Amino acid sequence: MTQITLENLAHSYLPNPTQEADWALKPMNMTWQDGGAYALLGSSGCGKSTLLNIISGLLVPSQGRILFGNEDVTGLPTAARNIAQVFQFPVVYDTMSVRDNLAFPLRNRGMAEAEVLNRVTEVARMIGMTEALDRRAQGLTADAKQKISLGRGMVRQDVNAILFDEPLTVIDPHMKWELRTQLKDLHRQFGHTMIYVTHDQTEALTFADQVVVMYDGRVVQAGTPQALFDAPEHTFVGYFIGSPGMNVIDAELDGSTARVEGAQIALPHRYAPQRGKTQIGIRPEFLRLGSGDEGLPFTIARIEDVGHHRIVRGHVGQTEVNVVVPEDQPLPADANRVIPDPAHLHVYVDDWRVDPSASERAA
Repeated sequence: MTQITLENLAHSYLPNPTQEADWALKPMNMTWQDGGAYALLGSSGCGKSTLLNIISGLLVPSQGRILFGNEDVTGLPTAARNIAQVFQFPVVYDTMSVRDNLAFPLRNRGMAEAEVLNRVTEVARMIGMTEALDRRAQGLTADAKQKISLGRGMVRQDVNAILFDEPLTVIDPHMKWELRTQLKDLHRQFGHTMIYVTHDQTEALTFADQVVVMYDGRVVQAGTPQALFDAPEHTFVGYFIGSPGMNVIDAELDGSTARVEGAQIALPHRYAPQRGKTQIGIRPEFLRLGSGDEGLPFTIARIEDVGHHRIVRGHVGQTEVNVVVPEDQPLPADANRVIPDPAHLHVYVDDWRVDPSASERAA
């Protein structure tokens, strides 16, 4: 296990990048602590697999350094980095038994056979494959094969880190929940540094202690799941985290007031004048329906009952806005306004959250 540090790291697949769009990864600095559980979260093409491949040694970055502890490993091949990697599609040896598949990394390193068997037995129990140890991998389901891949990634206790590249994509939904739970338990038991790439927010938020959200080749926020939900630093984070995601509405600021579609609403802080595209953001959970003059004008389009709450979908002007209403709360028959809770309003300029304390000082 080790701390992983990225220093001024960036990568382009072009030989001579000349503009920002040429970079698959924009310059970044980041540290993953020894023994942490991290998720790289973002939509397809955002750069998360590129970053994982650089950490693993499958790619050499165009600029910057990667440190494992105090050692610069930027130029080292994958085999010299002492990591385990689990890929999207299960990689198993079909002609081998489950036992031999799990034992393969240990035997390659010359571990004594008695230790190999003890470790394989322990890991097989953890992944629920004790009964299948003597079966050939050929003919097993995709779920079972991916369990073998996960087990083979966990079987070595001396690795610097374990990297997971969307490992549950081919797994059925119920098994995904089971395997996520097992991974979390394994992390608690052994404390490996784990980095988990996914585009699924549920996987990221349930697995990781720290979630790194990527957008357009850059890290836009890194933090706990609660921090990402409470205070998204970029509108993409607000949109991507949550179901439904955060509502983002064009607005004009006037100190501690925002003007939207001819209506005024109170802000939780006083903001200095801003330049650029100005918007307010609020999660659907912190809006309520009303009527009269309070809040913002709202036209209801449809109502979706999802069991424990309802999602009221509609529009403020031309902007789609969602409201989450608890199942036991009646819907006003004459609802034509949405009323935000000022304590949960955020201000964004050119998609980045404005720090209210800094803005208050400037004002």
